[in-house]
Amino acid sequence: MNICVFLSAADLDERYTRPAREFAELLGKGGHTLVWGGSDVGLMKVVADGVQEAGGRLVGVSVEFLSDRARAIADEMVVARDLAERKAQMLSRADAVVIMVGGTGTLDEATEILELKKHGHTTMPVVLLNTAGFYDGLRQQFLRMEAEGFLPVPLSDLVFFAEEPVGALAYLEESSGMR
Repeated sequence: MNICVFLSAADLDERYTRPAREFAELLGKGGHTLVWGGSDVGLMKVVADGVQEAGGRLVGVSVEFLSDRARAIADEMVVARDLAERKAQMLSRADAVVIMVGGTGTLDEATEILELKKHGHTTMPVVLLNTAGFYDGLRQQFLRMEAEGFLPVPLSDLVFFAEEPVGALAYLEESSGMR
């Protein structure tokens, strides 16, 4: 499976890097391909290293203004002209999406894939990996949106919240008929 992972490129605390490394190892050992933002810094590097070390493939999609941070050794590296093209390229190469901890860029990517699902433009499974409760507030906001009629489809049809990496990958594999 080609698994697109949206996540931060920041250098983060072990409470975030440990689960990211664990997910990356599971992904690589499972023979999956990581589709990611192409950066070789921060949490993006942690995940790319873990996937590659565990035998998985790497497909990076960098962007022109960040190309100096692109990973030198990947199975495939694409450089998009802007962030919108980058997201589109990443999603076009993906069979599934995992949203890990991140900032505004990650939030933008997360809401775009959920909006595409809401409108029926994709059926790929989406997991929000809620490491250390990072997305508890967002989950509450989504539940409020659902309860107050802002979501025309059930939240559970849009995204699966996983608390641990093993649950995230298990959900993706089950959704894709691999289990």
